Amino acid sequence: MAVQDGERALVLGGGGVAGVAWEIGLLSGLAAQGVDLGAGELVVGTSAGSIVGALLRTGADPEELYAAQLAEVPATEPRVEFDGAAFMASFAEVLAGATGQQDARARVGSLALRAGTAPEGDRREIIAARLGGDRPWPAGRLVVTAVDAADGEFRAIDAASGVALVDAVAASCAVPGVWPTVTIDGHRYMDGGMRSPTNADLATGYARVLVVAPLQGMPGSPLGPGLDQEVATLRDAGAQVHVVTADEASLSAFGANPLDVATREPSARAGRDQASREVDAIRAFWTA
Repeated sequence: MAVQDGERALVLGGGGVAGVAWEIGLLSGLAAQGVDLGAGELVVGTSAGSIVGALLRTGADPEELYAAQLAEVPATEPRVEFDGAAFMASFAEVLAGATGQQDARARVGSLALRAGTAPEGDRREIIAARLGGDRPWPAGRLVVTAVDAADGEFRAIDAASGVALVDAVAASCAVPGVWPTVTIDGHRYMDGGMRSPTNADLATGYARVLVVAPLQGMPGSPLGPGLDQEVATLRDAGAQVHVVTADEASLSAFGANPLDVATREPSARAGRDQASREVDAIRAFWTA
């Protein structure tokens, strides 16, 4: 499943609005201390990580991104009510009897396709605004993940795919039951996190892989590999791997609903604070 061999790869995982803010806080804090995570040969983005990865690759200023996370949330910003317990219960119900990981993802996809959500076009406009417009794919290698809601097939989308960047990111962020599935090449796609919150094994073949994961997912997931399994795959292929996950203070900032825009400011600040604690280890790994 490797997308290309090279030296350094950055993997940015999913985590909702809170995850976007935390990753921006972390990356901007590292950049302020001279560690540029956009300088690697590959960025893999899943869900929240697809937004941050696209912003990073298209040259957005980290300080400006961080400042935007601290700004007052506009009254027009959609508010999402998210009940994590109910979300997982609905998953458990449809996953009963799944014959494998792809079948399990297809069963979740059936939920996504039946759900009443905002119109796809409205959601596309929101994602385009997050990216600063309907931008072209960046010159630096960026891979965005999504899952076909009909059959559960996992897809890694890049500049060579012929898919618009905003559509790829919207698909990667299409949380089942919360946001609409996204039409690409006649197929309906949902959140790439429905395989894995990180999909770090896409960086197989790279010498050093830095994984930044707001949420680690659950071990033994029926949908796809867990982070521990992905890290083992990378190391078996000869990679050095360094993992940064949200610490206790950051998880507290995320709260019970990481899709709530009210988590944006505290999560960004938590990521920035965590950067100061992680910078020495990350610098040593990334710039070795």
